[in-house]
Amino acid sequence: MKPMHIAECVRSNVEGYLCDLGGSEPDGMYDMLISVVEKPLLEVVMQRADNNQSKAAQWLGLNRNTLRKKLLEHKLID
Repeated sequence: MKPMHIAECVRSNVEGYLCDLGGSEPDGMYDMLISVVEKPLLEVVMQRADNNQSKAAQWLGLNRNTLRKKLLEHKLID
C-alpha cells in the first residue's frame, strides 16, 4: 500500500468533513483546520526537540515568542 502524503490526508479529510455536513454550509473551516493541524504539529515537534522551545521554533521557522504564544493558545504549556 502506497503511503499517503500529508496533503492527500488533508484533502481526503476535508472532503469527508464536507460530505458529513450533509448539504449544510460549513462555517469557520479555515480556523478550525489550522487549529486541528497546528496542535499535533506543535506536540510532535516539541517532543522531538526535547521540549526545547528555541530548537522547536527553529525547526518550525518561527520566532521563539510566536511559538510560545501558540503553545499557550493550545494549552501545551502553562
